[in-house]
Amino acid sequence: MKTVKVLLAVVALTLGYGVQAQTLKVDASKSEITWLGKKVTGEHSGTIDVKSGELKLDGSAIAGGEFVVDMTSIKNTDLTDAEWNGKLVGHLKSDDFFAVEKYPEAKLVITKKAPFSGDKATVTGDLTIKGTTHPVTFDVTKDGKVYTAEITVDRSKYDIRYGSKSFFDNLGDKVIYDDFYLTVKLAVE
Repeated sequence: MKTVKVLLAVVALTLGYGVQAQTLKVDASKSEITWLGKKVTGEHSGTIDVKSGELKLDGSAIAGGEFVVDMTSIKNTDLTDAEWNGKLVGHLKSDDFFAVEKYPEAKLVITKKAPFSGDKATVTGDLTIKGTTHPVTFDVTKDGKVYTAEITVDRSKYDIRYGSKSFFDNLGDKVIYDDFYLTVKLAVE
């Protein structure tokens, strides 16, 4: 009988029973998002600020979370000429791209429990940009209290049409590729 109780306790711990879920607040001041967009003739990169967020853990799994990005904070880091840098950032904030006056925030909500295998988990969530929501799946790596992810986003799904061959023909070398890339580092408290 004692062996059965011990066995049940081991099974319960393995399945996460008895482990209390915890909600960790994102430390926006220690978190960062970098972006990379590519076009036929080159690429541009920059940063966007994390506004707020929380990560829910349940045993050895990500059980949920919600993260808000301040789209008004978008910056370019590769153009050193102030005039060209300002023009690019202004264009990214315009209705041609992210329409930040109307949509000042983007959001990711984790929708599916993601167990860790070692220090990695595959996360599924709903990403909202410009008021449009689509599912995304990406890998997360945990290093202490920092969670890092590489997320590929197809901008055409969010009605970001400028320079997209998905919407326009005959763009030649003016094509801006639909996929852009986010490297997200979230520090939790």
